[in-house]
Amino acid sequence: MQQSERSRMLGEMPMNQLVPKVSVPIMVSMIVQALYNVVDSIFVARYNPNALTAVSLAYPIQMLMIALSTGMGVGISSLLSRKLGAGLRAEARRTAWNGLLIEAAGCCLFMLVGLFLTPTLLGALVSHNLQNAAAIRELGESYLSTVTIFSQGIFMAILFERMLQATGNTMNAMLTQLAGALTNIALDPVMIFGLLGCPAMGVRGAAVATVIGQFVSTGLGFILNQRKNPELRLDRRDFAVDRALIAGIMTVGLPSTVMQAIGSVMNVGLNGLLSGFAQGNAAVNVLNVYFKLQSFVFMPVFGLGSGMIAIVGYNFGARNRQRIYDAIRVSLTWAASILLVGMLIFQLMPQALMNIFDSEAEPEVARQMREMGVVALRTISWCFLPAAVGITLSNVFQAVGRGIYSMIISICRQLLVLLPAAWLLKQLFGTVDAVWWCFVIAEAVSLVLCLLLYRECDRKMLKPLKPQQS
Repeated sequence: MQQSERSRMLGEMPMNQLVPKVSVPIMVSMIVQALYNVVDSIFVARYNPNALTAVSLAYPIQMLMIALSTGMGVGISSLLSRKLGAGLRAEARRTAWNGLLIEAAGCCLFMLVGLFLTPTLLGALVSHNLQNAAAIRELGESYLSTVTIFSQGIFMAILFERMLQATGNTMNAMLTQLAGALTNIALDPVMIFGLLGCPAMGVRGAAVATVIGQFVSTGLGFILNQRKNPELRLDRRDFAVDRALIAGIMTVGLPSTVMQAIGSVMNVGLNGLLSGFAQGNAAVNVLNVYFKLQSFVFMPVFGLGSGMIAIVGYNFGARNRQRIYDAIRVSLTWAASILLVGMLIFQLMPQALMNIFDSEAEPEVARQMREMGVVALRTISWCFLPAAVGITLSNVFQAVGRGIYSMIISICRQLLVLLPAAWLLKQLFGTVDAVWWCFVIAEAVSLVLCLLLYRECDRKMLKPLKPQQS
């Protein structure tokens, strides 16, 4: 079968042109994704301060759902890129079908969570130390049950997005995410506050808007894949359950899922630790606001990484060593530039960023959040530049089938270092401001580990490849 134009692009286009061509559309869609996450929190905060706390505390479970869907998506994209790079088109199409089965299984799991476990989970997540704990728990249940029971949209949207990205078709992948995100942004105020004849649904309205946006993304993704992505078009004649392909997806997908799910565990741990302070509600909200704001900085870098996985995976399958090195160099330059700009914004404009989330209902809560948030944003942003190296090299590990390395780094950063450091800082200094330094400490330690693992990966997997043919 003749190599398609997109495949030739991944294997031949100069890297300084290829990385932005493949990655910028994904980065744009990720920025919009970050925008609707922030808009969601802004509207929820203005509806009710307790609602922001409820969504913040329910977020770790939502993160688990996102971790499974996107983690398996990374495994699918990595294996698809390697099969296409090796010229195995039929196997690539069977990989897509097996990826669909895996994402469907994940969707069923979270539907069961939403139907039967939501009250139990919220009961465990909402600390009794918080003010208005009962109201917060009730609001959290209404939000979490909706996004989990109707999780079909996010799992299938991720599948089609990754199938488009695997062939370098990132412009259409961007359109699927944009459609979902813009739908969500438009529906949020309508459903939360009850505009245009819609009943006011409060926190549940935010969840419904999110779900509708995900289904819009799924529908458009399916149409674009079938019409614009001939290499991976779904055809029933290609369907076959293949244990080897499932194992290939899981080899990268499971570590990637664990890596992202660890963020949920870290979030729960920090929420519990922050809840113990006198201003626990404000501290929990500041942590949530930080994660929303930093997504504007990190989401483009993650989008860059999605494009990088397709490029490196394809050229690893084609055994083009020099192009892999070139992709790493160019991607690292882009990632460091983006995160440097983000760090400067957080250092110079923290007050303006925190003002976005003012609560009109409770000015005192807003004041506490502003004062605490200014210190948090300035402190945590010192870890942005080291993160550029860690994220870039983690994407290399995933692209070449060594997702376990990325998982080791994530476990070290968020569980073995960050949470113990946060606890120790609290014990030593007794202030919320001191706790924020745990992010910087964890990033510094994980950077050293990441460099050591990359040296091992380079020695065993990249250097043995043949040089790129002229």
